[in-house]
Amino acid sequence: MTLAIEATQTPPAEAAQPFALELRGLSRTFTLGGGLLRRGRTLHAVSEVSLRVPRGQVMGLVGESGCGKSTLAKMLLGLTSPTAGEVLIDGRPIVGTAQKALARHVQPIFQDPYSSLNPRQRVAQIVGLPLRIHGIGSPREQAARVAEMLDLVGLPGRAARQYPGQLSGGQRQRVAIARALIMRPALVICDEPTSALDVSVQAQILNLLLDLKEAFGLTYLFISHDLAVIEHLADRLAVMYLGRIIEEGTREQIFSAPRHPYTRALLASALTPEPGLGVPDIGLGSVQPDPSAPPPGCAFHPRCPLAEPGCSQQRPLLNDTGGDGRVACHLA
Repeated sequence: MTLAIEATQTPPAEAAQPFALELRGLSRTFTLGGGLLRRGRTLHAVSEVSLRVPRGQVMGLVGESGCGKSTLAKMLLGLTSPTAGEVLIDGRPIVGTAQKALARHVQPIFQDPYSSLNPRQRVAQIVGLPLRIHGIGSPREQAARVAEMLDLVGLPGRAARQYPGQLSGGQRQRVAIARALIMRPALVICDEPTSALDVSVQAQILNLLLDLKEAFGLTYLFISHDLAVIEHLADRLAVMYLGRIIEEGTREQIFSAPRHPYTRALLASALTPEPGLGVPDIGLGSVQPDPSAPPPGCAFHPRCPLAEPGCSQQRPLLNDTGGDGRVACHLA
């Protein structure tokens, strides 16, 4: 496959903007339970997240289930409104932006390619839907662009006439990628896009995403539980715990010298191919704190093997560590 298509030219006004995505104090809370005579509990799904993703780079976002990654992604896609804070795409706030207009700049690739595709539509209809919604090109031009996009993601021409149920899991994910990129968005939110695929197919899809990033000058926010995937793909990495970013840095910084105890525990949890070693014991226990009632001070201190008395009294700020990194830990 040859990625011969030219990337969409960036307007001069946007070219000066170094960040495809910028989050400023982004928060989202939910009220759980409650009723006429009883107050509900407040769940802080995302708390004061500030993050910058440079244009043309891949930002990996990792953390345990329930840490707020998916809620953050929904806010970036305009599917959930933030309780506080601001989201900027290409330097422009998305507040008040219509969903249709936002879709021109940011697109998702979801975990399960089958559930995200309409099983009653042919692949050509699925991939070309964004062009029809936005009224881009004539029917003949749309068909040509769909054919070009399918070729770029490595699908044969006959796939355009097939239904999702006639394709393999890897082929369906290629269809999802083609649909997401046909509008040439500035930012692509990849939410576990390879976790439902076989390992051999995962590698193919990851390499395809990297090739397309270079061809179109794309920016990815890549959400994953798989640290091996993040290490292969990401330029920078942000680690979330109970709704907050607790460490951020370049891929080399995080994987070679992690500063936060939770980040070190995540890296230690990666399975090894060596026989007989079994599942690693990372020393964090099996019980996670309740997000609706986080511990005082550093939220990680009840599970931290290095915690000191002061860790339970004051929440650490996300401070610069030098070398373009940040960490929220009293002991770092």
